[in-house]
Amino acid sequence: MNTIVYMLRHGDSPIDGNERTRVLSEKGIDDSKKVTSILKNEDIDVVISSPYTRAILTVQPLAKVIGQEVKIYEGLKERIFSNGETRLADEELIPLLEKSFSDPKFALKSAESNYDCQERAIRVLKEVLKTYHGKKVAVGTHGTVMTLIMGYFNEKYDLAFLYNTTKPDIYRMQFRGVGLIGVDRVWN
Repeated sequence: MNTIVYMLRHGDSPIDGNERTRVLSEKGIDDSKKVTSILKNEDIDVVISSPYTRAILTVQPLAKVIGQEVKIYEGLKERIFSNGETRLADEELIPLLEKSFSDPKFALKSAESNYDCQERAIRVLKEVLKTYHGKKVAVGTHGTVMTLIMGYFNEKYDLAFLYNTTKPDIYRMQFRGVGLIGVDRVWN
């Protein structure tokens, strides 16, 4: 029996504010309703999320419609790019992303590398695959984390892939055990 994981990148959010508590923009709120509309008839069994507010708010309407609570997994949080709590400006973030994808162990002092982020996120995914074997699971997370999880299974999910994702975005990943057997983009 296969397990289906719907990997959801959170909706649009303001770039100012605390990384952990930033909310969705008006567009992000509207898009969370579209996420719900797309996934409400997929027979999703469980909804899990990063602890970051914008990820929770993206999947919360879906959880409500299917009568579930959002289960929070700390390991799905965004990659820690710096020791600050505010989002880095794109001028700072883009060079860090580029260096991180060319050198997965690169990290600023008091920050996290792609390698470290991928390792923690894959631990969560393997736990989810074991706990919810044969189920359909919606996972609210972040662009970099989603890319690193998917890249663990196939190197085509790289920085170029990340740059081509949208906020929000949805990918259906089909697993047999812990082996990935297929990926389809669901968001349109």
